[in-house]
Amino acid sequence: MREREQESSELPKKEKFRNDLALIEAALYVAGRPLDLKTLGSVTKTRSEEKVRRLAKTLIEEYKNRDTALEILELEGERFVLQLKAEHTPKVRRLATRPLLSSGPLKTLSYIAYRQPVSQPQVIDVRGRHAYSHIKQLEDLDLITRERAGRTKVIRTTEFFADYFGLSHDIRTMKRQLKSTFEDFAKPELGGEMNLEK
Repeated sequence: MREREQESSELPKKEKFRNDLALIEAALYVAGRPLDLKTLGSVTKTRSEEKVRRLAKTLIEEYKNRDTALEILELEGERFVLQLKAEHTPKVRRLATRPLLSSGPLKTLSYIAYRQPVSQPQVIDVRGRHAYSHIKQLEDLDLITRERAGRTKVIRTTEFFADYFGLSHDIRTMKRQLKSTFEDFAKPELGGEMNLEK
């Protein structure tokens, strides 16, 4: 009799756990960017970071066992992201409905990210006068910030930029990651190192 009572009390716990897993998976899917424990906890209505961490790590393992095109990764700062596995991206990239940025603003963003903190006149000097509109667009998307420094403005990337592109929040680490990415990207098509200043 006691065993039956114990089993029936464990059943709702299992259902709650499966429901919380589904909520975290849904949150990661909808966000399309890394989410921290606090944000994930708000979705499952729990303040226990330990519980949210356990749920997220369970999902990571489930995705590994599913052997699908998607994966959940843990990033630095205990942030989690649902994303397409890298080996599938080149084959399906053309099907993406619309990219976040066209190539001009993306090149301006690349230059800013790699050279930051960088003055606005320096960005305009390298990227041309059309970069004014790029900077405005990047700022509207919360990918960069501009701060007044004397008579000029200094541009830096935001935490959202790092999260969106899966990069470190530490500037030096981010620059190493960017250099590696640009070199990898440049090899097959250009056969050499990518020049960020063009």
